[in-house]
Amino acid sequence: MEQKVVLITGASSGIGRATALRLAREGHQVVLGARREDRLAETAAAIEAAGGKADARRLDVTDRADVAAFVDGAAERHGRVDVLVGNAGVMPLSRLDALLVEEWDRMIDVNVRGLLYGIAAALPHFQRQGAGHFVTVASIAAYRVSPAAAVYCGTKYAAWAITEGLRQELDPSIRVTTVSPGVVESELAESITDPGAREAMRTYRAESIPADSIAQAISYAIGQPADVDVNELVIRPARQR
Repeated sequence: MEQKVVLITGASSGIGRATALRLAREGHQVVLGARREDRLAETAAAIEAAGGKADARRLDVTDRADVAAFVDGAAERHGRVDVLVGNAGVMPLSRLDALLVEEWDRMIDVNVRGLLYGIAAALPHFQRQGAGHFVTVASIAAYRVSPAAAVYCGTKYAAWAITEGLRQELDPSIRVTTVSPGVVESELAESITDPGAREAMRTYRAESIPADSIAQAISYAIGQPADVDVNELVIRPARQR
């Protein structure tokens, strides 16, 4: 596979970390961004110990200037950016009548604004290069609403809609992929503060697949020839119907 410079947000755990590890093993230069610097450093060290190449930088996707600096810095260091994996996300589920408005705001800021800031930062580079690839990690929550997940589902539908609109608007030289995971082994559910939603999620997540299952899908999408655009992938546990 052609070596690419791949930027990954939310790279300190879960799907982001698994994607960084897999793509680095495949020979890509990975650039890792997330809030938890200690976890980023541990992931970058693991990649380098295995012979891979990784940069790590603290990143707050809700800060537009910080996202721009993350992307511009990677382009300056490596001469280009080939792929942006927009993976950063939070999932503090609760019923709407719990009125956890600050948690709603956090989901909108990370899951929607963070995605848009990444697009705004990377798109000028892709257009100058005449090539690039956006990969958005959405969720099956973009397709099905459930109690206690209304706001989260809304943000993931927005992520799907924004990415699909981007695909339709851009020149074919820039590829766009939406990856929608089902239940995956991750730390997402740990952010749930509402007791009822937390218990329901414990049952819901009884069947899950490894984060590397999603990393494999991302690898597949970015590894296709330049004239092949994998628009959308839905990946879930076989038992999740």
